[in-house]
Amino acid sequence: MATELNTSIQYLSGVGPKRAELLRRELGIETLSDLIHLYPFRYIDRSGITPIARVAADLACVQILAKVVTRTLYGPSSSIVSQETDPIHWGAVKRLSIIVEDESGRMEMVFFKGIRWNYQRLVPGSTFLFFGKPQAFGGRFNIVHPEVDVPQDGAMAQGTLTGVYPSTEKLKTGGITGKVMCKLQSAALALCLPEIQETLPEYVLRDNALVPLQYALRNIHFPKDAYALQKATYRLKFEELFFLQLSLLKQKYVRSRGECGLPMPKVGPDFHACYNALPYALTGAQQRVIKEIRADLMSGRQMNRLLQGDVGSGKTMVAVLSCLMAIGNGYQACIMAPTEVLAQQHYANIQKYLKPTAVRCALLTGSTTQKERREIHAGLEDGGIGIIVGTHALLEDNVVFRNLGLAVVDEQHRFGVDQRAKLWAKGPGIPPHVLVMTATPIPRTLAMTLYGDLDVSVIDEMPPGRKPVQTMCIGQNRRAAMYKFMRDEIARGRQVFVVYPLIFESEKMDLQNLEQGYEDIVKAFPLPDYKVAIVHGQQSNEEKNFNMSAFVAGRANILVSTTVIEVGVDVPNASVMVIESAQRFGLSQLHQLRGRVGRGAEKSYCILVKDVKTSKEAQQRLDLMCATEDGFEIAEQDLKMRGPGDLEGTQQSGLPINLAIASLAKDGTLLMQARVYADRVLDADPTLSEPRNFLLLKELRKEKYEMKDYSKIS
Repeated sequence: MATELNTSIQYLSGVGPKRAELLRRELGIETLSDLIHLYPFRYIDRSGITPIARVAADLACVQILAKVVTRTLYGPSSSIVSQETDPIHWGAVKRLSIIVEDESGRMEMVFFKGIRWNYQRLVPGSTFLFFGKPQAFGGRFNIVHPEVDVPQDGAMAQGTLTGVYPSTEKLKTGGITGKVMCKLQSAALALCLPEIQETLPEYVLRDNALVPLQYALRNIHFPKDAYALQKATYRLKFEELFFLQLSLLKQKYVRSRGECGLPMPKVGPDFHACYNALPYALTGAQQRVIKEIRADLMSGRQMNRLLQGDVGSGKTMVAVLSCLMAIGNGYQACIMAPTEVLAQQHYANIQKYLKPTAVRCALLTGSTTQKERREIHAGLEDGGIGIIVGTHALLEDNVVFRNLGLAVVDEQHRFGVDQRAKLWAKGPGIPPHVLVMTATPIPRTLAMTLYGDLDVSVIDEMPPGRKPVQTMCIGQNRRAAMYKFMRDEIARGRQVFVVYPLIFESEKMDLQNLEQGYEDIVKAFPLPDYKVAIVHGQQSNEEKNFNMSAFVAGRANILVSTTVIEVGVDVPNASVMVIESAQRFGLSQLHQLRGRVGRGAEKSYCILVKDVKTSKEAQQRLDLMCATEDGFEIAEQDLKMRGPGDLEGTQQSGLPINLAIASLAKDGTLLMQARVYADRVLDADPTLSEPRNFLLLKELRKEKYEMKDYSKIS
């Protein structure tokens, strides 16, 4: 094994045990290899000198070549500490002010740390390069804690691109400044570069015009020029995305070639009976997706398909028709939902669709009685029940199928891999076909990565007759007008959702806000004219279900709740969605909540109520919500605004590997190229066993690519 790369960071010159612990805690850096794979997230151009007269507060950074004119030591309350005494009373000094000048003017450099050293170094009459962020203070510009260099330092004076590394307050306090980080990187590269071995075969480098790894690592940290930086960045990003896609696609290749699936050549009479009795024609997108699923079921290989569709696009209909195809071939199907409310709703809808068929459907949740359970278990074992809808209760060991052929999993990210493995094991020796449904629109780049080993189908058009939801954003001062609007809608027989944010960290405070909000609503909408129900996470399941059912059944006019209603609750009569403190929600969450209204024939409204303090970024999100209803456009923007790490239900931990340099938000085109190329490589050599792919196989065997995946659990 390479030795320098695995060396503990504490043995690098300038680190030591204390700083090593700080680097480990703050940035997860333990070895020299970890350090050289921490890349700058931006670069500062040190090539230009700014005249003092041209300094402005909106400049990110400036570099000034200037002569020291005076130096003044200040104590508490800005009193001047005498500089004539020998020795100077350093204990009384709180700040050092250096006035510098060039031909165009004067400005101040301020130091609160390293005062003695800087005082002794910055002697009046001497010239230095000062670099930092300018700010206006007391009528003139200053730089606090500038980087100071002697002009003939070479690189600094001629101007180079200097990397800026991720940092934290603790690192800066511990003395690991940007400048120190650059020195550490330089020392680590000097030791490690000779040992760095190429990870990509010669033909991959040639086909994609990639620079060698050693060149890329040197120039990502210390770019020779902008062109070298561009080549280094391209190489490292491509490699990261290529291996990510290669690992996912390899699983898919192995499975599609090795996994036989249950053969389902027929469609069957029940499918036709249901299809022909539909009250409306399927959209083009629904028809396309059903054809894709049909082709999978006939292929002789196990289907692993992700079905993406915006709220209300008709995914349940597609799921039912898919289940009926399985039944037409003598198999059973199950539909698994993340919550009891959603399972009940699916069951009610599916029962309607199944009326023209002879198929028996059952519901199994935590609140199913023992007597009902026994009947359901018997019906599943003897094959009498064709479709079972349920929650995690379906995973219990005593749930045994006679012939499970299709598993539909709703809201994918709420089920762990281990839970899915249990479901797959219920198949008749051969794993069932799998259809995963999600109503969270996922940008294409993210879907290709999170679900890279699944085939993706998208329902990207809405059924006819769904009216757009009118969205508006208001401030706290419009509350009275909003209450009047709510009363008018209730008078017309409509219902209203009022949603409050509940963020775990400050749950107590949020719960108070929710309860306060509930009291305000009850005051504004008193009994007996109005009934207000409340639902939140601290309630028991019985309480939650009771209140939710009251609203669904129309016994309550207003439902005050936290985001528990985000997924799937279907109340066609609800026409108004009020979202309080809307600036605290992410875009995809706002979009999911808005999807709770607009399900009936009436015009619907979504009112985003923002707090007085709303940041510029939050306002951008709210503006976008008012401008579009397209879930996929919103998801793309969400990814750009917040990065994949924060996307609802797709935390960074959901990514198969942590990306160190590539970004799913910004590098979508490169991700596509990497995927197409990975596909080409696997097409020629699915197991990567050819000698020329030795390096690829070696890299994929590294721990970071060992993910729990579908191919291993099927």
